[in-house]
Amino acid sequence: MCERRSTEIYLRVFKLYGTSACHLCELAYNMLKVQQSRMGGFDIEELDISYCNGLFDRYGVRIPVLQHPDQRELDWPFSQLELQEFLES
Repeated sequence: MCERRSTEIYLRVFKLYGTSACHLCELAYNMLKVQQSRMGGFDIEELDISYCNGLFDRYGVRIPVLQHPDQRELDWPFSQLELQEFLES
């Protein structure tokens, strides 16, 4: 899950697309934090799509959307098991 280079550890970063007013985005974030405490080895970057027209056009009706470091995306709704499998892949 981590890649080691010399003495530094590089964590994978998963991007969570949403908005500050989205209760489903908050739920998805909380689910991610649960998995992060269980699994470790990754960081979460929250991106508010309301500040960028391009992101809003792409994700506006799909949020929350989690993007894997390899660019695959997991759209809501997802379960804890589906989330775990996505994070481990």
